[in-house]
Amino acid sequence: MAAEPVTAAIPVLDGGPRLDEVLSAVRSQQLDRPLELLVADSGSTDASVAVARRHGAQVIDVARGDFSHGGTRNLLFERASGSHVAFLTQDAVPADERWLARLLEGFELAEDVALVFGPYRPRPEASAMVARELEEWFRSFAPDGSPQVDRGAPGRADAHPRFEFFTDANGCVARWAWERVPFRPVSYAEDQLLARDMLGEGFAKAYHPGAAVVHSHDYSLGQLFQRSFDEWRGLHEIRGQMAEGRLLPLALVVQRQARDDLDYLRRRGVGGPRLTVEALHAVGHHAARAAGAALGARAERLPERIRRSFSLERRGGA
Repeated sequence: MAAEPVTAAIPVLDGGPRLDEVLSAVRSQQLDRPLELLVADSGSTDASVAVARRHGAQVIDVARGDFSHGGTRNLLFERASGSHVAFLTQDAVPADERWLARLLEGFELAEDVALVFGPYRPRPEASAMVARELEEWFRSFAPDGSPQVDRGAPGRADAHPRFEFFTDANGCVARWAWERVPFRPVSYAEDQLLARDMLGEGFAKAYHPGAAVVHSHDYSLGQLFQRSFDEWRGLHEIRGQMAEGRLLPLALVVQRQARDDLDYLRRRGVGGPRLTVEALHAVGHHAARAAGAALGARAERLPERIRRSFSLERRGGA
């Protein structure tokens, strides 16, 4: 009996040179089952469609106005033939040739595992702020370095924020689970909502620390503010999570985060004038993030034109 295929699915808009790197890494995966590659392109004006087809991908055209993060991923699932669909973004590069096999291993941890995700590794050129955040965040899912399974009712009072975390920049979904609980057709935080909905349905999710992708962003301060605004707006809409908004506590958070960044750099041998420069960068970085978080969690109080200008994705409406 032939092995069931697995699908790798990627929404794309002007993927640039990085897309070729991502697709090459996907095609190099070592698997004992057929691999299908799907790309949903929402109006790229660069060579993204040609690059995808060169790698043997089936390309689905999505009108720019019809794109949504949740709805487009549902479309990819509908077109997929795989029993499992592994989602990436156009700039998340599988770290090695066993990335997909390790994601699939996560479903073998328990029969009720519906979702499996892996970590992001920072790019070599990533700032200390970004590298430290990624390393510490994903280490918190598996302190002992072994795959972990989470299950239980979402929204429980004692839950760490990681409990409902899932990422479709590096995550895989079982078809049987998606058929019962699809993505919501929302414009942001669709992966967090999917995890919440599936946990609420009684399914489990797993984290595999070996299923890594290289994926990080060093935004300008303005972009970082906007990204944080979008993230916290999504968290508040999904979970009612509220970010600190008072000036003094915000300043203390920025101070603590910048101090941790400097400790991170010192452990890597950075000192002297460079450390001073990095301290200034760290303060600006964390101040922009804190301001974006404070306003994003209170986005419903802002006029629509302000919400749109503060959003990296120019999202104004609710």
